[in-house]
Amino acid sequence: MNNNLPAIQIDDLTVAYDYKPVLWDIDLVIPEGVLMAIVGPNGAGKSTLIKSILGIIKPIAGTVQVFGKPYKKQVDKVAYVPQKGSVDWDFPTTALDVVMMGTYGNLGWIKRPGQKEKKVSLEALEKVGMLEFKSRQISQLSGGQQQRIFLARALVQNAEIYLMDEPFQGVDATTEKAIINILKELRQAGKTLIVVHHDLQTVPEYFDWVTFLNVKGIASGPVMEIFNDDNLTKTYGINYKVAVNQ
Repeated sequence: MNNNLPAIQIDDLTVAYDYKPVLWDIDLVIPEGVLMAIVGPNGAGKSTLIKSILGIIKPIAGTVQVFGKPYKKQVDKVAYVPQKGSVDWDFPTTALDVVMMGTYGNLGWIKRPGQKEKKVSLEALEKVGMLEFKSRQISQLSGGQQQRIFLARALVQNAEIYLMDEPFQGVDATTEKAIINILKELRQAGKTLIVVHHDLQTVPEYFDWVTFLNVKGIASGPVMEIFNDDNLTKTYGINYKVAVNQ
């Protein structure tokens, strides 16, 4: 559908905080239709990479293109699930209201969500197993339930690319299984999913593509080809067996 353009192409991307490089000269091509993990140690720049793609953080060098154009021209094609810890969960709003916020981009700022948007939002809540909590204040939900609500909000955007920053962090095993099943369904529908992920043991089971990152790009490609001891050691600086058993 996109003339064989990659979903995301990053060239020579460098990001620094207070003159200290957080990402250094990153070149990355993410094909359309993959379910990709971004892995690396703490401080590797994983969240920064996601935020750079979204234009939240401005690089000091380099470019990011989404289907061959700058992100600003492709905003409607991208959905974002932020880290749970970055959200103000005390904000007085219900689960349904949070999900309906995902429809605003399609409406613009003038129109208010109507019955169509409400129906889509309720369907998304049902898909993530949260329909019965639609009227619950988000502050009263568990961590796993909150993460499902944010996934539902991303689903109603009906995007082509989903960027997710540690969606499995702090969730129970049931929620993790529910989330990965939905991500795999989205991939089967041709969507592109880019997920910051910390559990190395589940990478081969969950993902078909992986990017190793530690300030610099170490390797990126199909899990079957590049998820190996050599790249794990280059990324984490320790033996692979130590890394997966931490």
